Amino acid sequence: MAALRPAPEWRIAHWLNTPAPLTVEALRGKAILAVAFQMLCPGCVSHGLPQAQRARAAFAPQDLAVIGLHTVFEHHDAQGTPQALAAFLHEYRIDFPVGIDAPSDEGIPQTMRAYQMQGTPTTILIDCAGKLRLQKFGHLDDLRLGAAIQALIGEIANGARGRAAEGACDEQGCPIPQDSHA
Repeated sequence: MAALRPAPEWRIAHWLNTPAPLTVEALRGKAILAVAFQMLCPGCVSHGLPQAQRARAAFAPQDLAVIGLHTVFEHHDAQGTPQALAAFLHEYRIDFPVGIDAPSDEGIPQTMRAYQMQGTPTTILIDCAGKLRLQKFGHLDDLRLGAAIQALIGEIANGARGRAAEGACDEQGCPIPQDSHA
């Protein structure tokens, strides 16, 4: 079984819809749904962002953090400013935290590069221990995403938080420690 890898930390130039910067580390203890998007990406506007909004409405904020990652790799002049993104978020009524991915000299933003994303939208799920559990480029079915989120929340509810943090969990699940079979 392959070990789960830690989710790379986000490299954010500017945050919107949050009073303070957010990090993967600071959100440990809850599941994280991050959607990487561009405001001029039709798939992001019609699928990725509405799906993130539905997930935010369906799950309690103490169980699931929903984060937007604005990863601009094309049309920088049209969508690269915090003011343009703020207007977009207001227009589409997106009120979850959104980080503007830090630019790089190579044209692919830093967080997008760290996660080796193929494009936008990209859906990312991170477990309560900060491990990357799912990363999908393109549209992801609502039922599959909802089930994956519920499974991560179930791990938290079943006490997997400590076992996951210790590295005992992998993509197959979190086994019951041998010493608790007594």
